Amino acid sequence: MAEPAEKIHDIPEGESVHEYLHRTNVRRSFTGIYIVWFRDIKRFWRDTPRRVGAFIQPLIYLFLLGTGLQAAFKVFGGGNVKYVKFMFPGILAMTVLFTAVFSAISILWDREFGFLKEVLVSPVPRTSVAVGKIFGGATQAMIQAAILLALMFFPFMYGFSFETLWKALLLLPLTLLLAAGMTAIGVAISANMKSMEGFPMVMNLFLLPLFFLSGAMFPLQGLPGWMTFLTRVNPLSYGVDMLRGIALKGVTVSSSTNAISKIPASVVNSIPPQARTEIAKLIPQMPKLQVQVYPLWLDITVVFGFAVIGVAIAIWQFNKQE
Repeated sequence: MAEPAEKIHDIPEGESVHEYLHRTNVRRSFTGIYIVWFRDIKRFWRDTPRRVGAFIQPLIYLFLLGTGLQAAFKVFGGGNVKYVKFMFPGILAMTVLFTAVFSAISILWDREFGFLKEVLVSPVPRTSVAVGKIFGGATQAMIQAAILLALMFFPFMYGFSFETLWKALLLLPLTLLLAAGMTAIGVAISANMKSMEGFPMVMNLFLLPLFFLSGAMFPLQGLPGWMTFLTRVNPLSYGVDMLRGIALKGVTVSSSTNAISKIPASVVNSIPPQARTEIAKLIPQMPKLQVQVYPLWLDITVVFGFAVIGVAIAIWQFNKQE
């Protein structure tokens, strides 16, 4: 009975036992979040092949695929704008998506080597462990995104200007919001898995449709009805649309919406006006390329709601751990 008495004597004067316990529990919760976050960041920073590979992969998509699809982009109505400029926000979202979600594999690693069991039996609340994992994964994704955002200032992208700097500063918090939601989904899924080998298979089955239906690689125009429905219920579509709307703001993408404008002016002028009108009716018009499909407020609302729901599910699933 002496030990509880000593603890009571440690309570500061003027503070009740309930207030003391509440204060220590809050401090313990924030300490747990910080320790879990800091451990994941240290592991990520020390893993050089992982950092280099996560940075080189989006560059391969951006330059090789972007250069190869430039001709098709012009046919669609992209004008003289480089496809890499249109593709850059999608690659940024891809980097955040894969880095954030696959960071949750550390939970399976910790479970296999016993560290997770030690954390779960400690006085740290399980909610703090889940939030720390989400913050850790989101921070790793933000480090990769910040490196990728530096490419915006190069001449072959958007160029170094005050407008580009302002766009990059706006993209940072929105990218962090998207990263938090994606990391939360990864934590929620990994909390119910026991096998490290099965995690990449399940995540690829989940991530690839999510990525390809987001409009990261192609405009969300002229799609079949069933695919249009899938893109509208895909939360990543709103994230890509949000990033693209800011990155391409003020950039003229579509040069012309009429295919007859591709014919040389000397040939067009030699055609009688009546015949020219009939030809214009027969030649289909090119669809105008949309930079942003949804309003920005709707994009931010959907991504924010997705992040909140994802964090709630991750905490709920993590608290069910035995």
